[in-house]
Amino acid sequence: MAVKVVMPQLGESVTEGTIVRWIKKVGDRVEKYEPLLEVMTDKVNAEVPAPAAGILREILVPEGETVPVGRELAVIAEAAQAPPEPASVSAGVKGAEAADVAQQRSSPIVRRLAQEYGIDLSQVKGTGIGGRVTKEDVLRYVAERQQAAAPVKEAPPPAETPPAAPEEEVIAVSPMRRQIAQHMVRSYQTIPHAWLAMEADVTKLVRLRESIKAEFRRREGVDLTYLPFVVKAAVEALKEHPVLNAVWAEDRIILKKRINIGIAVALEDGLIVPVIKDADQKSIAGLARAIADLTDRARTGRLTLEDVQGGTFTVNNTGALGSIISRPIINEPQVGILTSEAIVRRPVVIDDAIAIRSVMFLCLSFDHRVIDGLTASRFLQAVKGRLEAFDERASVY
Repeated sequence: MAVKVVMPQLGESVTEGTIVRWIKKVGDRVEKYEPLLEVMTDKVNAEVPAPAAGILREILVPEGETVPVGRELAVIAEAAQAPPEPASVSAGVKGAEAADVAQQRSSPIVRRLAQEYGIDLSQVKGTGIGGRVTKEDVLRYVAERQQAAAPVKEAPPPAETPPAAPEEEVIAVSPMRRQIAQHMVRSYQTIPHAWLAMEADVTKLVRLRESIKAEFRRREGVDLTYLPFVVKAAVEALKEHPVLNAVWAEDRIILKKRINIGIAVALEDGLIVPVIKDADQKSIAGLARAIADLTDRARTGRLTLEDVQGGTFTVNNTGALGSIISRPIINEPQVGILTSEAIVRRPVVIDDAIAIRSVMFLCLSFDHRVIDGLTASRFLQAVKGRLEAFDERASVY
């Protein structure tokens, strides 16, 4: 009897995956639970086990292709296969299942709109959270259907892609780079980004870190960077302004009770955002240990899917790369992302006198559907105030 291998849902928010490589090839014997293929979801690789023992008869999705959860990937069968299921029965079952799924991932308003236009919601691709079909998805589908029905002139066949010139080099797009590209495009096209920046005088924070970093390294085994201080300040500011710890869900805004901070980690071939769960329950020392652990595992390819899911707000330490000001793209479906820029020493006017101070920019991109400039400014002021308040009396434990 044939057994279908489908793209599994490896996490609550995972809706698709990219085939990285097939561990087995057609004709190979596989045992139940033996690794069959490797997929990438949320930039983390995971092995998919064989659901049954048998012979890998067919591979339906090639390496490098991205497919949605539930898509059939391969067929495993014993040598003697049962006759295929009648098409009419199979289609009826699949149709009923698709209808149930469509019912679960749409609102009453969307279903009523679909009924007015005579649309089968199972045919509409949802762009909302968890693949939910939104009103905009339905209207887009209607427009595309009407456009397809209109008479058009036959287009000439597309020209072949010209080969690279001798002075050019073609680089294949890696699965991670493809996922980054897709996610960034979706975030920027979906979210109306707004942006602001503020300057913080962190002279006292610099003195604090300089006075304790050697002892901290000896005691904890990790370096004390400025990032844990920024994360701590952001966490406290999120408690005051919880609307930045939220997601946009079309007809409602969902405030997240847990504060899970994503930290952007630059890799040689891309970027990944592991998550510090319940960051508000950690001291600066605890945040430093968590950041060091996640960063090390990100750069050695040892993150799990759990490590990169569940983030509610993102902090990016672009200053570590020398940046002094930046405009980050929001990590959809979150509604805000904060960057801490490089700390530089420069002259500052204080009480009509010029002094040399350590200053840094804090940059915030926010979802203008959820947050207005007033709230965003107050949040950033709260982060700035906390960073400026750190002095040599502050405890990191």
